[in-house]
Amino acid sequence: MTTTTAPRKRPGGRSARVRDTVYRAVGTLVSEGHRETMTIPQVAEAAGVNATSIYRRWGTIDVLLEEVAVAALTRDEPLPDTGTLVGDLSEWAAIIAADITQPHRRSYLRAMVAARDGIVEGCPCWAIRTTQAAEMIDRAEQRGEATPQVRQVLDHVIAPLYHHAVFGLPIDEAYARLLVSDVLTMGR
Repeated sequence: MTTTTAPRKRPGGRSARVRDTVYRAVGTLVSEGHRETMTIPQVAEAAGVNATSIYRRWGTIDVLLEEVAVAALTRDEPLPDTGTLVGDLSEWAAIIAADITQPHRRSYLRAMVAARDGIVEGCPCWAIRTTQAAEMIDRAEQRGEATPQVRQVLDHVIAPLYHHAVFGLPIDEAYARLLVSDVLTMGR
């Protein structure tokens, strides 16, 4: 009797380990002030991987910087579900504000902005925030609450938070909650 054993899959595997190592190397280089001058060979050396692996997966330093920044700035956390839109948006904005004001997060955000040149079709970070806002607004509509449009939440809550982070302007929970209060007066 012959039994075949399916090959065991490694959790995450080599590809995930390389990605994580490269992400950490980029984070270290950004925190050391190399975001403007960073090169793929420099990242490869810091990560202890072959530069061809990085070129094959990401192609350019700008693509790599953007992916690392998006991964750092949009962690996969459950959305607040407080039972009200004001509660959900306030908590969400406060979480984002607390996250993007951390020095290493601010560095990632600035690196992502620096990596973008010219007019860009879309931003993965913005797409994730759009999906999150839409989910909270949909829940509020199902509860019968008056809601602003998704675009209003993005333009009047998320954009000012990111703007303040990039330019080093003050951000705190009170500011995040004020933005939410303002956008909720905009209803449809």
